[in-house]
This record gives sequence, structure tokens and C-alpha cells, in this order.
Amino acid sequence: MVLSNIALAMVMQTSHFGTYEGHPVTLYTLKNKHGMTAKIMDYGATVVSLTAPDRNGKFEEVTLGFDKFDMYPTKSPYFGCIAGRVANRIAKGKFKLDGKEYTLAVNNGVNSLHGGLKGFDKHIWTVVSKPSAKNAKITLKYVSADGEEGYPGEMTTMVTYTLTADNAIQIDYDIRANAHTIANVTNHMYFNLGGAKAKTILDHKMQIMSEAITPVDETLIPQGGYLDVAKTPFDFTNLTRIGDRIDAPNEQLKFGGGYDHNWVLTGTVGKLRRAANVHEPKSGRFMEVWTTEPCIQFYSGNFLDGTLHGHGGKVYPKRGGLCLETQHAPDSVNQPEFPTTEIKPGEVYTSTTVYKFKTK
Repeated sequence: MVLSNIALAMVMQTSHFGTYEGHPVTLYTLKNKHGMTAKIMDYGATVVSLTAPDRNGKFEEVTLGFDKFDMYPTKSPYFGCIAGRVANRIAKGKFKLDGKEYTLAVNNGVNSLHGGLKGFDKHIWTVVSKPSAKNAKITLKYVSADGEEGYPGEMTTMVTYTLTADNAIQIDYDIRANAHTIANVTNHMYFNLGGAKAKTILDHKMQIMSEAITPVDETLIPQGGYLDVAKTPFDFTNLTRIGDRIDAPNEQLKFGGGYDHNWVLTGTVGKLRRAANVHEPKSGRFMEVWTTEPCIQFYSGNFLDGTLHGHGGKVYPKRGGLCLETQHAPDSVNQPEFPTTEIKPGEVYTSTTVYKFKTK
């Protein structure tokens, strides 16, 4: 039997990637007409790989990740995954809802981080819609049971990845619950736009459409209120080299070991607007970040330490990648001045984030 070119391309959209808790893990490949590719696995609804062209049209890997599945459950610092039910930190793993106090696992110092011990990143998601040769899109679903990781209510999360014709990866979220609960779901891709030879992201230039951060304490929980970024190392209102001020004598930078902070975005929450720009001068790659979310967490890869070997055997040193996680502010459930992360029965929470690639 001879397969047509189209049929062969459709067959090649999926491949076996590994086994987790006795269940197969599948890798799905999305490709657009320009040759850009995204590889997404059902474990953690994780972006395993993303390529983008440089100014000469050369496609290279622009995210951090592993070539083998076995590294993800034990070694991954949330590379490319969906973090939830609540991404970022909840102070001391506690919150109140409807007068009842809930206690979560504490897995980041004294706080709960990215959904707890077994968050959304450590489950195999159901693939609702697969990509094909003509449709570079995949939709995955995860149903989080009532009480899972200490959270109330059953919550269903749908995530759709689309590789667009204009070299963007678009992420659409649809979240629903059958009881009053909280959610703050994001993707945790690490980017290095320099390609295979680039070591750190310190020479990347970045702009964030924000005039304020939520300052944190030594455990990276917001202290309350907002801090104007003007005349501080957190001022990225114009394209600025990331390494210029990352080691400045600043209490906030000391707490984070560099940048690991939440910027409050300008513009209307719920409306898709520009959140950030990142430029890597040597390759010419330029990434735009668009989102409907109220905030963006910029993390400069401070806890990478050179022990992880990723794509093609590349060593990931300290500050070898950066994250731009579109989300609500950390610990929002305990800080009423922040936009709410509560979801009630009958409500549908939708959100969109786009990472768009160009060259300059």
C-alpha cells in the first residue's frame, strides 16, 4: 500500500514519546506553511519544542526542553508545561473561600507553587482535537477532580495550541468548574532566541508594557500594593538588555536571585494587547507577546545551574532561558486588591496568549 504525500504527512503528526505511570505519552507535531514547527506532548500539555527562523531564514530551537521523555517527570523545572490549577505561588499554601480554609501542599519553601506536588504539568491530558497536515492546531483537556491537591470543586481546563500562518503560537484557554474554586493557568515555556549556540539570555533585549510590579518578600509572595518601575532595574518600558541591571544592588533582585517578578500590564484586561517584546540581536529574532491576562511573570532562569542537558545535548546554564508567563498576580486569592482568580459554577473563564516571531 502506497500512501499519498498528504496521508503520509498526517501520519507523521504523532509519535510515541514515552510512558508515564503505565500510560503511553504521545508527541504531536504542528507545522505551518513557512516551516515553523511546534512539538506538543499530552503529558502536561507541554510544548516540547518550538522552532523559529533567524534573519537569514535559518530555523532553530527557541525553547528549552528535553529530547527524551524520561527527563520530564524527574528533572524538568516546568519546561513548556501548563502550570495549574493555580500557577505561581500561594502564601503558606493556605487560602479561604466562602469562609472555609483550604490547605495545599507546600512545595516551594513555605509556599505552594504551580498547583502543588502533582499539578497540571504531571498528568496526561486528553487530546480532544489532533493536528493534521492542513490544520496546525491541537486541543487538550484535563479534568481536575474535586479535592485534587487540596483545591475545591471539579475543574475542566481546555487548552488549544495553534501554529499560525504568521509564525505565532497561540494558546487559548477555556476553564469551567462545578463549584466555587480558584484558577490561574499559564504556559511555562523557557525561551532563548539565540538558537543552539547561545548560552544565556543576558544579551537579549526586552520591553514589557508595564509601569509597575507587585513587590515581593523574601519568599517571593507579593507584599501588597504596587511598585513603580521608573528609575529601578525593573523598568523595561523601552527595549533594554536583560543583563544590564540583573545583578544591581536591589532588594527585590536579591529576593529573586535576579528577575522573578510579576509585572502589571497596561491596557484593558480581557482584551488582546501587546504585553512584551524580546529581541536577540545576533540572530535577529524578535518575539512579541500578546495576552488578555492582567499580568506577566518574567523569570530570568536564575535557578538553572548547568546540570541539565536539553535539546541536542545543549547545557542549560544559569540564566540560560527566560519565561514570560501570562497570568494573574501571585497569591491573588489572599490579596483582594488584585484581580480575582475565583471561578464560580456556570462561569466560563477564557484567555488567550500569543507568542509571535519576526526578525529585525
